[in-house]
Amino acid sequence: MALVTSLKGGLVLFLLALIAGCSSTYLPNATVHNSLTTSVNNYQYLIGPNDSVTIFVWRNPELSGSFIVRPDGKISTSLVEDVAVSGKTPTQLAREMESILSKYIRDPVVTVSVTNFVGPYSEQIRVIGAAANPQAISYREYMTLLDLMIAVGGLTEFADGNAAKLVRVSNGTQLTYDLRLDDLIRDGNIAANVDMLPGDIVIIPEAWF
Repeated sequence: MALVTSLKGGLVLFLLALIAGCSSTYLPNATVHNSLTTSVNNYQYLIGPNDSVTIFVWRNPELSGSFIVRPDGKISTSLVEDVAVSGKTPTQLAREMESILSKYIRDPVVTVSVTNFVGPYSEQIRVIGAAANPQAISYREYMTLLDLMIAVGGLTEFADGNAAKLVRVSNGTQLTYDLRLDDLIRDGNIAANVDMLPGDIVIIPEAWF
């Protein structure tokens, strides 16, 4: 009996060692998603989860309606289930719905409008660290760093604003830029203001004393 117990104990230790040897302390890096907006002059709003989408089908009120975009980026209409809408402009979705509905009705004319703007994560700007109210912000046309800092309530007392960083994805690569938030907010140096783009991440560290 003692021999059997010893063998079982040895087997358990072997299995634990094997599992430990196969395990890893690191997860794969987060998937990088490029924003479709690469310039402040070509911004178009993209539909995202939790947006409210109104689809109007001319002369077909029974096919029209308002829909909340699900977390998986899809909606279900009266005729078609699981229509992928996230990441599309309202105009793109309207043309796609016309193509889908043309299987059921003749020459459909569709208009799409959006309310409760949230947008995909790839199009939101995130502020983390020593901001008064760090959060994700829906990008607005021609938004600048100053506009963003107003939206998050500025810096905390202990923020090291001139050590802040901006992380931006360009062509699948994450690039990091220096920001001068102290110069911009505390000194009023407008030369430190820069344009923001959808998908930007602003990281604000605390100062070391």
